Amino acid sequence: MPNTTPVPPAPFPTPHPEGVSNDEFRAAMSRLTAGVCLITAHEPALTTDGPRGEDVGMTATAFMSVSLDPPMVLVSLREGSRMDDLLAEQPLWGASILADGQLQVAGRFAMKGRISDRLLFEGLPQVRGSVSGALLLTGALATLECRTESRVEAGDHTLVLARVLTTTLPNPDAPPLAHFRGRYRHLAG
Repeated sequence: MPNTTPVPPAPFPTPHPEGVSNDEFRAAMSRLTAGVCLITAHEPALTTDGPRGEDVGMTATAFMSVSLDPPMVLVSLREGSRMDDLLAEQPLWGASILADGQLQVAGRFAMKGRISDRLLFEGLPQVRGSVSGALLLTGALATLECRTESRVEAGDHTLVLARVLTTTLPNPDAPPLAHFRGRYRHLAG
């Protein structure tokens, strides 16, 4: 007699109540091409006579213009990340919009489990922002210094809305670095 035990279906990703799984959402959103930025801030010293503060940086692909009047931008930070915690206390920060030739910079600051941002900044051509105190890359397409206006909790991320205080165009004619389908990409000229 043949075995009539039903064969269980192949496992599928567990969908959220709305019906979209994490994998499905990630696959769909990876098709959206994004620019790549280095978000930076200076963590002040804890005491005036203690060790000097630290420079902190992270790669971001969720960065966008929000308003022209007043000039505002938005960056999305993973909730509980070092940058999220720092920008909850430090309202001034910087963004360097990365050029195509800064792929290694994006990779450096996207590493998980790194020990010291100080080492990641070593050897990078940079200036300290006059308003924010954040490090800004001199080879970037553009740099912005920002002041946080509001923070919005959004799922497992925090959306930081900020007023743009200064901008520079250190390398405006270089091709941009892009992020598409989970990888950094070169745009065709």
